[in-house]
Amino acid sequence: MIRSIHFQNFKALRDATLPLGPFTLILGPNGSGKSTAMQAFDFVLDRDPSSFSQIVTAGLEEDLNTSVSVHFKWLEHGKEWVTSAVLQNMRRLQQHEPEEEGGLYPDSLRDSLYGFRSFSFDAKAIATPVQTSPNPQLGPDGSNLAGVLDALRDSHPEKFEELNRELHRWLPEFDRILFETPAAGKKTFLVRTKLGHYSYRPADLSQGVLFALAFLTLAYLPTPPPVVCFEEPDRGIHPRLLIDIRDAMYRLAFPQNYGETRQPVQVIATTHSPYLLDLYKEHPEQIVIAHKDEKGAHFERLSEKPHITELLEGAPLGDIWFSGILGGVPVSP
Repeated sequence: MIRSIHFQNFKALRDATLPLGPFTLILGPNGSGKSTAMQAFDFVLDRDPSSFSQIVTAGLEEDLNTSVSVHFKWLEHGKEWVTSAVLQNMRRLQQHEPEEEGGLYPDSLRDSLYGFRSFSFDAKAIATPVQTSPNPQLGPDGSNLAGVLDALRDSHPEKFEELNRELHRWLPEFDRILFETPAAGKKTFLVRTKLGHYSYRPADLSQGVLFALAFLTLAYLPTPPPVVCFEEPDRGIHPRLLIDIRDAMYRLAFPQNYGETRQPVQVIATTHSPYLLDLYKEHPEQIVIAHKDEKGAHFERLSEKPHITELLEGAPLGDIWFSGILGGVPVSP
């Protein structure tokens, strides 16, 4: 599990540490570093094509001695490990080194880095028919959903049936996912109504239904990615369905609580929704508040705020955050 990510001169994160757990919900105003923090994975893996001047904190690009660094701290089998990447002007130093001298860097940590996936769903991408292929993967915008569902039906039919039952529980008007071949080598899915057994193509479904289906698919994959981020998972979802979205993310992060035997997925989500935040009042340790001030952006775990127990009494957590008491909201200059 990633315990924390430390940033030095990385865009808005001039000197900040993001604490993480099995599940972490990050909230804060625009420009407070929520999305920037997720770009750290591409930076460490040297997959970010941005130039030094595009990555370094604004105002520091002219200093030849300035470096940009990101440090991941991991906990694996009771030991702490560090993965680091440093960029100074155009000279890059990247290292994977154990904190304990002489230790071997676990393959599981490297697999987690390379397996990180970030999702921000787009209805048009989800609805587009896909080219059939072996081992399809869900795209960051939800594209290729039809291929992933089709493969799940063929290789793990019991999981596919579980997904259908859960879809009906979430959206009682629908009872099943079907498939059709709109052209040679192409595949798309349909959703069938419980009454009348009418089949709807993705283009005829609402954004919320498509997003819900993408969440469900990830939650029921037999081998989901090891680390995932959901950008605003509440977007396009009716407030009454947010508890189901929360539970789908929990199913990924805490599989043992749902009768699953696979490895847990470390889940990171970002939000601006007070309605989604309300669902985590009993778990302040899972919430991280992103602040932005004259020193840049920084992060704070909600459970570590002074007098947090008293602050959380007597009102919904979303209302308390929206009031500005907890920070993590836009402020006037």
